[in-house]
Amino acid sequence: MSRVTRVHTVSRHLVEGGLVDLRLTLAEEQSGPDRSGPDGFSLRQHRAEDGTLVVVAGAYGPNWLRTLAEVVGRLEQPHVKCIVLAEAPGVADHEVLVRWATSEELRARKAAQEARQAPLKALLRRQEAEERAAEQRRALEAAGQTGLF
Repeated sequence: MSRVTRVHTVSRHLVEGGLVDLRLTLAEEQSGPDRSGPDGFSLRQHRAEDGTLVVVAGAYGPNWLRTLAEVVGRLEQPHVKCIVLAEAPGVADHEVLVRWATSEELRARKAAQEARQAPLKALLRRQEAEERAAEQRRALEAAGQTGLF
């Protein structure tokens, strides 16, 4: 069973990320994501299948799909340490289930991120080595030692 996830904690992370908390009532949330007004999010407590309190985050406004992507991106930052589940019972298309991540899930996320970044890091290292070698050649040429190549 995971830790209890509270609305105010998740809201603070999202607001610090620049998102607008609309603080909608349950009736307003059930009316759907396509509403006039500003894009933003709304949160509510939900009891998961295992009995743990988790948070349901919904995106609302004319561009709710972009807002939902921003919510997911913000909550899956390494310092926030949340898991976002889009496919959960009782969650609509414009909502995601948010809970605290376990240490195993965080390790798996970090390993996956490192695996995605490995080719880019290798390319950057190779480019830096080529730049250093070219700089050394230019320095030797400037010193008049071109015959040593």
